[in-house]
Amino acid sequence: MKSNLDSVIAQACNKHKNDPGRVIDILWEIQKSLGCINEDAMEKIAATINTSRVHIEGIVSFYSFFSETPKGKIIIRLCGDIVDRHAGIDKIAAVFSEELGIGIGQTSPDRKFSLEYTACIGMSDQAPAALVNEVALTSLTPDSARDIARRLKSSSDPSKLVTVRGDGNNGNHLVNAMVKNNIRMKGEVILADGIQAESGLKKALSKTPLEVIQEIAESGLRGRGGAGFPTGEKWKLAQKAEANRRFVICNADEGEPGTFKDRVLLTERANLIFEGMTIAAYAVGSDSGILYLRAEYAYLLPYLESVMEERRKSGLLGTAICGKKGFDFDIRIQLGAGAYICGEESALISSCEGLRGEPKNRPPFPVEKGYLAKPTIVNNVETFCCAARILDRGSAWFAGIGTKASHGTKLLSISGDCAKPGVYEIPYGVEIAALLEMAGAEDPVIVQVGGASGEMIGRGFFNRKICFSDLPTGGAITIFNSRRNVLAIVDYYLEFFADESCGYCTPCRVGTVFLRERIQKVMHGFAESADLDYLKDLGKTIMMTSRCGLGSSAPKCVLNSMAQFPLVYSSHLKESADGLQPGFNIQKALEESRRIAKRKSMIYDPVFGNENER
Repeated sequence: MKSNLDSVIAQACNKHKNDPGRVIDILWEIQKSLGCINEDAMEKIAATINTSRVHIEGIVSFYSFFSETPKGKIIIRLCGDIVDRHAGIDKIAAVFSEELGIGIGQTSPDRKFSLEYTACIGMSDQAPAALVNEVALTSLTPDSARDIARRLKSSSDPSKLVTVRGDGNNGNHLVNAMVKNNIRMKGEVILADGIQAESGLKKALSKTPLEVIQEIAESGLRGRGGAGFPTGEKWKLAQKAEANRRFVICNADEGEPGTFKDRVLLTERANLIFEGMTIAAYAVGSDSGILYLRAEYAYLLPYLESVMEERRKSGLLGTAICGKKGFDFDIRIQLGAGAYICGEESALISSCEGLRGEPKNRPPFPVEKGYLAKPTIVNNVETFCCAARILDRGSAWFAGIGTKASHGTKLLSISGDCAKPGVYEIPYGVEIAALLEMAGAEDPVIVQVGGASGEMIGRGFFNRKICFSDLPTGGAITIFNSRRNVLAIVDYYLEFFADESCGYCTPCRVGTVFLRERIQKVMHGFAESADLDYLKDLGKTIMMTSRCGLGSSAPKCVLNSMAQFPLVYSSHLKESADGLQPGFNIQKALEESRRIAKRKSMIYDPVFGNENER
């Protein structure tokens, strides 16, 4: 066993040139070979790549797909997202547990199987879903789960579970997935038919880098990840920064619960993504790029590698791209390891550097000092696709789509209580009501726009629009009908944030737990009105004092739901036999009416009528 451990570690480290910056790749190799990364392995890895065991342990403990204790040869990860819960993932879990003889979080004594829940795996349009090692299983039923469990017990080969392949490139032998694209609406920018391959890149190379940046700036393209920073401005800042190297990173770590549109782009528009990255590299003067792929999409890795290899053979990656002497650029894929926070750009950069995926202090911003302390632009897959199309069709064409302030189209991942979940490419400016009709939503009451970190809106606000000035979103649209419990939805989102907090700052690490405790108090009917004040105060404090976007977003589901559904909260407050609430302060409750009326209460104000009272 010892010699095997030594051999596996030596081989993994050597494959990545004993580079500490590639430690996540090294850990993946070892995890797959040994089923875990235990203390002995950590010691040897640290010695081999000249770092400390504590550093290795910190990384192993940070990412959910790594384990210090032995896992089964086959790991069944059930998607525990709210959409999957509503679709019946608990019944699927019960079947697997019964068939395999293990509970959730357990590994079979023969170490053949591990069974566990995981966060959203990007299959909310075909829930309930699961990952069996790297094989995605979708639209599960108790019967299909039982069949899968029995086949795994007999064959021990997850790849044999795919008997029917999905549409498009899901049927490619290198993808071999039963996943469906579920493209419900094609817009004219990214999902349009007849896009001419490499037209954008060739036109870009006929311009100067500054002209390319100017074209992007004039188009009005803003980042499609949700923050909406102007892409042209980001590229310009990176291009101007003093440095001997610059990097281009594509954020393909869509971990927001309910989003899956990048999955479709990676499957069907891989060349357009790499084309956009190459255009960006030319514009800012970069020779190296990284596509950061979330571990949940590892089944796409062989296919994406093959696309890049074809591009190298065609002169679209490598040296003198398209014959342009002096323009050299290539891309590597960095596989993540299960950490939602890595969707934040500076945390993603940390992960690419072989560190825990913790956000960095800003300033300096990544365009000044990013990957390896060099100027780095980070855009998501949709943004790079848009960039390639803009260089092909021109900034005026792109700016003519959408609204005056939000140009172009937006890809939305729509799921939940609707008849037609899937990917929709819509021009900016479409109302929520129109989306609900497109998706076949019946009796919708709540729409979560932008995933767990986004905004929750109720029925009275379905006239709001998808655009940067009203409802900006990275793409997730989750629909809930009148049979859903808004408090249970909020509880799930808080559970998610508490689990995914990197733990660096106290407001986020502790505050999300306290928020959840108090929401559960409301759910169980033990709360008083003072608890609602507590939720509001704590939520605002967490948003103001957290270090990164995760903490500043986590309380939004609480505050939004309290504003949108106040009667739900008030109906759950505890009532005492005498009708009094111990924490209720009538004087405080009247403050707002006093302020508005500009006079005191005749009934409750104890000093009313006192001429000496101010």
